[in-house]
Amino acid sequence: MAEHRVVIVGGGFAGLQLAKDLKCPDTSITIIDRRNHHLFQPLLYQVATTVLATSEIAWPIRAVFRSRKDVSTLLGEVIGVDTAARLVSLKDGHTIPYDTLVLATGARHAYFGRDDWEPFAPGLKALEDATTIRRRLLLAFEKAELESNPDIRRAMLTFSIIGAGPTGVEMAGIIAELTHRTLVEEFRSIDTTRARILLVEAGPRVLPAFHETLSHYAERSLAAMGVEVRTGRPVTNCNEHGISIGDEFVPSHTVIWAAGVQASKASVWVGAEKDRVGRAIVQPDLTVMDHPEIFVIGDAALVKTGEGTPVPGIAPAAKQQGKYVAKVIKARANQRPTPPPFKYKHLGNLATIGPSSAVIDFGKLRLKGTLAWWIWGFAHIYFLIGTRSRMAVALSWLWAFTAGHHSARLITQKETLKNEV
Repeated sequence: MAEHRVVIVGGGFAGLQLAKDLKCPDTSITIIDRRNHHLFQPLLYQVATTVLATSEIAWPIRAVFRSRKDVSTLLGEVIGVDTAARLVSLKDGHTIPYDTLVLATGARHAYFGRDDWEPFAPGLKALEDATTIRRRLLLAFEKAELESNPDIRRAMLTFSIIGAGPTGVEMAGIIAELTHRTLVEEFRSIDTTRARILLVEAGPRVLPAFHETLSHYAERSLAAMGVEVRTGRPVTNCNEHGISIGDEFVPSHTVIWAAGVQASKASVWVGAEKDRVGRAIVQPDLTVMDHPEIFVIGDAALVKTGEGTPVPGIAPAAKQQGKYVAKVIKARANQRPTPPPFKYKHLGNLATIGPSSAVIDFGKLRLKGTLAWWIWGFAHIYFLIGTRSRMAVALSWLWAFTAGHHSARLITQKETLKNEV
């Protein structure tokens, strides 16, 4: 009997979980990703804000599956799918045949029709994004140290974060810690504690997915840390000089985008119906209409809960979808009845605000403060891949917590002075 060829496009949480769970005789698995690593995205903002190094939250996909001879990994960028011939097309001209195709291609940041803002307000979805933001953050202080004009210096030390979901809140909190604790004794011409940290949210409150009590607690905690929170007014313009909030212009040389996402082109590749942000609308078993051999999961798919609301684009949801698809494929291979439709189990929302401060929303159970911060930390360490990564992250956090020092404050890009100063 010929091997059943399963092709997984995307090595994120959904794709990786599927490959881990799919152990089936006479089945070969090929993972295709345009990067050679799996990224633990929930901690990506800590790379951007100098707490963690890139190697602490990313692992080579090949290393993850080194003992699985049924799993092959290909480095390549998918540009299309021939659903009739069952072929995946790569940018370099190669084609990969499949019997079952799983698209777990994730999402990128979206600028709501203002893509011209991206050069001035980078988003945060990949390691390259994190190192770009980290470079801009650190260079802002370096350039301000040399600047004699007080107005220009003030703009250099104004950090604007657009979007107050978990990423925006967590980033604002760490930048506040960076300016008020980590860097405070390292510069001579500037006072880093006078840096302005601006968190802008178009909606009425920060952390809109959380209960109102936790949202208000987060806003008060941020204010106590020196973060200026602006809600209820959207950013109307963004350029190299700063941002506009309504009619008000705020000079700011460092702007970070944490406001919206756009799904990959997976829906286009397979001709699936899609929603306004490009997510493929899938069937209850996560397959594409008229193509039972094609699954779309993770941030690339619009999956509904039992109440009819979209499943959130978070890591636990992606992993649950990966597990489910593995069960469906194994049931088909063994000619057993397939599982009932996918049912999402919400495990709660978590966000950290600052040292010893976090919020957790488990629905009926809501936690805030130090206990929530410890639970948040243990939860993230638990899901890291490998003992070495868990130890490295724990040590970096311990160092930052006790000494106030961040371990990843190197500006290493060769073009730094040429392009940024």
